[in-house]
Amino acid sequence: MFRLSFALVAIAVLSLINYYAYRRFLKRLDFLLGYQLWIKGVMVLITLCEICYFLVLRLDSLDPFLYALFSSMIGVSFMLFCVALLYDLFHLPYAKIPHDYSRRLFLKMVFDVTMLVLAFSYMIKGFFNGMKAPLIKEVDVVIEGLDAELSIVQISDVHIGKVLGKAFMDEIVQKINTLNVDVVVITGDLVDMPVAQIGNTLDALREIKSRWGVFFVPGNHEYFYGVNTIMDFLKTLGVQVLENHSVVINERINLVGVTDMMGKRFDFLPPDLKKAFLHVKDDLPTILLSHQPKIVKELKGEKIDLILSGHTHGGQIFPFGLLVLLDQPYLSGLYAHSKQTQIFVSNGAGYWGPAVRVMAPSEIVKLTLKPKA
Repeated sequence: MFRLSFALVAIAVLSLINYYAYRRFLKRLDFLLGYQLWIKGVMVLITLCEICYFLVLRLDSLDPFLYALFSSMIGVSFMLFCVALLYDLFHLPYAKIPHDYSRRLFLKMVFDVTMLVLAFSYMIKGFFNGMKAPLIKEVDVVIEGLDAELSIVQISDVHIGKVLGKAFMDEIVQKINTLNVDVVVITGDLVDMPVAQIGNTLDALREIKSRWGVFFVPGNHEYFYGVNTIMDFLKTLGVQVLENHSVVINERINLVGVTDMMGKRFDFLPPDLKKAFLHVKDDLPTILLSHQPKIVKELKGEKIDLILSGHTHGGQIFPFGLLVLLDQPYLSGLYAHSKQTQIFVSNGAGYWGPAVRVMAPSEIVKLTLKPKA
């Protein structure tokens, strides 16, 4: 029921923003008046592609090429909508400036061409960034009570599935192995497919070089494809799953992991902080792995030095991050949640939906935890 509701809402929203982009932007470009029938047809086709995408999203019946094509239309719609909003905002004050008729026509032509160029530039840049390999981002974090430096690689939101496959996972592992780190953590949304379809796609996880292991907590997307079977499968690849559980790393830090907030909505494997913290050592710093940053709303005085999260994709397509912040308290990067607790939110290594990123580059994060001087 949740999936159907999500699909229907997404289709309704995308249909509305496509209508807005056409009526408030594309239809008002005077130099394209002769092509309006074609433009209207393209916008209808984009909407139909999006309807097909969401109606079969969880059925896994789309060819990978069509999946990539249809999902890319979501990015096109959102970016056209943003440009249409800008067009409206700038058009209102312009319309009030007194000009003679010929000058007004000239200024409108310049304005229209500028906005159309902006729209194409926005889309081209977005797709170019979306298809780039994730960058290695290095972040230093000061942790009180830490006895010596400790390095952690965090990957999140890889979204291995229809489009991103074995080659992408292999490339990520190759980059991780150049970093010579103590711990590797995967903070959810690793896969977008059921275990039966994974095959050898994730085999590279066996090859990760890490002194003290590779650890995983599930994200919301694992719940869509069988979270238990996915976690069991990852264990066969040498990944340690922290299912509301903690471990002590080399007698230096507590590493605690909780299941995803989606478990509360599904009423199945919800995050259980009380259970997760049962065996932590109070005299050691504590790192909490949670897919969604809004786990901070569930905290009840637990001693946590650093939370590592993902889920937001950094907004993925600016300015979509403004909407993400309506649901999540943090978007991207390192924040001080309280005097005791810091939280780092990764943009993620892959993408969901369109292969588009604007001002939210994909990343593999190397965190160097440093003792407080």
